[in-house]
Amino acid sequence: MPPPSPGRAAFLGLGAIGRPMAAHLAKVFDLAVWNRTRERAEQFAARVTARVAGSPREAVLGAEVVLTCLPTSAEVETLLGGPDGILAGLGSGALFLDCTSADPAGAQRLAARLAEADIAYADCPVSGGTNGAEAGTLTVMVGADPGTFARARPVLACFGKRIEHLGAVGSGSALKAVNNALLAANILTFAEGFAGLARAGVPVRRALEVLNTSSGRSFVTEGLVPDRVLTGDYPNTFRLALLEKDVRIALSFLDAQGIPAPVLHRVGALLAEARKELGEEADYLEAIRLQERRTGIEIRG
Repeated sequence: MPPPSPGRAAFLGLGAIGRPMAAHLAKVFDLAVWNRTRERAEQFAARVTARVAGSPREAVLGAEVVLTCLPTSAEVETLLGGPDGILAGLGSGALFLDCTSADPAGAQRLAARLAEADIAYADCPVSGGTNGAEAGTLTVMVGADPGTFARARPVLACFGKRIEHLGAVGSGSALKAVNNALLAANILTFAEGFAGLARAGVPVRRALEVLNTSSGRSFVTEGLVPDRVLTGDYPNTFRLALLEKDVRIALSFLDAQGIPAPVLHRVGALLAEARKELGEEADYLEAIRLQERRTGIEIRG
């Protein structure tokens, strides 16, 4: 097995956010990419200087750093073992940065398993959406020991603007899950409140402008609603199914901490209903469209 090569990296998982993250890394590293759907990796490599690997093992051979950006911790775990897995190709001393929106316990399991092979691990989930990924301005929430964080920071700076060390492994994943649970609450409450305003004849765009200089504003109302909801555009940037998964992770984390969370449990139940009704490919903002459908009121302006 070749020793890690400085300047060589691997990126596994070329989803909507992973693709632009990997593109930024390719400007700095000799990059190999792998994706379950090989066609997506080949399309990426046609636009960005990167090598397409046929397996996780092939992707990580000789890499100094490996980054994963997959839907769940379980999917990262499945890529570790076997003759074509990451552990079959990755040498000791390498750095494993998991940008998956993982669950804290899953991140800790991954760290323990990789430590047995002398591979440093950090959970590094990101926030900022596809726009932030493309601009290289993501917020990165890191759980790691201090030495691993010091190694990880310059790599994460390729696509992150704010890179925060939050504590031991699992800390980044916990914050990301809570963040997304609050995001879900903002989406659902906006839909309810503005459906009522629209039905009452209040001009929606003007109401939104006032809200966004008032105490009820949020990232949803400032960054998402004007260009996506009021226009009826609803681009597919992040699946509702993944947001619902993140809310379940947050609730499991809060339950484990012994924290009552009746509001967020209700948010989780409503999001699960929306996922069931809208399907696995629906965008997360379509929870607002679902409220429009149920009330017969379009929130436009």
